[in-house]
Amino acid sequence: MDDMMNITVSKLLEQVARQYPEDEAVKFTDRDYRRTWKEFNEEAETIAKGFLEMGIQKGDHVAIWATNVPEWMLTFFACTKIGAVLVTVNTAYKVFELEYLLRQSDSKMLVMIDRFKKNDYVQIINELCPTLKDCKPGEYDNPMLPYLKTVVYAGNQETAPAGMLHWKELYQKAEKIDEETFREVYDSVNPQDICNMQYTSGTTGFPKGVMLTHYNIVNNGKAIGDCMKFTHDDKLCIVVPFFHCFGMVLAMMACLTHSTAMVPV
Repeated sequence: MDDMMNITVSKLLEQVARQYPEDEAVKFTDRDYRRTWKEFNEEAETIAKGFLEMGIQKGDHVAIWATNVPEWMLTFFACTKIGAVLVTVNTAYKVFELEYLLRQSDSKMLVMIDRFKKNDYVQIINELCPTLKDCKPGEYDNPMLPYLKTVVYAGNQETAPAGMLHWKELYQKAEKIDEETFREVYDSVNPQDICNMQYTSGTTGFPKGVMLTHYNIVNNGKAIGDCMKFTHDDKLCIVVPFFHCFGMVLAMMACLTHSTAMVPV
C-alpha cells in the first residue's frame, strides 16, 4: 500500500505541469490541438472557472456526450479542479438512453458535440428537451430533468444552437471568476471525493452509475502504467473511447500518473 498515490487528479495534473512545463501532454493528429503540460493545465483551469461562472459547484454532475475530442479531456480535468463529477455518456446513445442517464445521474450540465455516425446529437437533445431552444443558457427548466440547467455546445459550428452555450464562451466567462474564488474551491477537493460516474449495464436491467473517486482512478491508472512500464519519454496512442474506463482511466490516467504524452484518435 506504500506506493499508493493519495492525491486528487487536479493536483496531480498541476504537479506534472510544474515538473514538465514545456513537454508535450496532448497531441491530436486530426486537428490543430497540441498542448504542453503547462498549457493543458492552464486551459483546464480556465474551463473550470467557466463552469463555476455557469453555476457548477462542488459535487454537481456534468455529463459529457462526445467522441475523443479535446473538449472531452478539458471537461474532465476542469471538473476535477472544482470537485464536480464527470458523467460519461456513451456516444451511441439514443434519445431514451440519454433521458435515462441525465435523469438518473442528476446531471446539471451537458457538454455535447454535433453528432457521431448516424446519431444527430442536436436533434436528439431538442427532441428530449423541446423547450431548450426558448431558454437562455443556464436557465433551462424541465420537471422531467429537474437538475439540468445548461447545455454546452462543443461542436464544429461557429454559433451554438438555440438555448445552448457555445464552448468558446466558457473562456470569456472564466474571466469573471477571480483566482481566490477558484483556489478556495480547488483546495477543498479531497482524494476520496467522487470525481466520475461511469454507466455500466452489468448483467441485467438499465445501466448503473458506478461512482469513482480521485483515489480510485489515480491509482488504477498508476497500476496500469506501471505494468506497461510507461515513462515520461513515451507517447500513448489512445484508440479507444474516452467515455469507457479503458480510454479514460487505463489510458488517460495511466498517462497522467507517468507524465506520458497522450495522442488520442
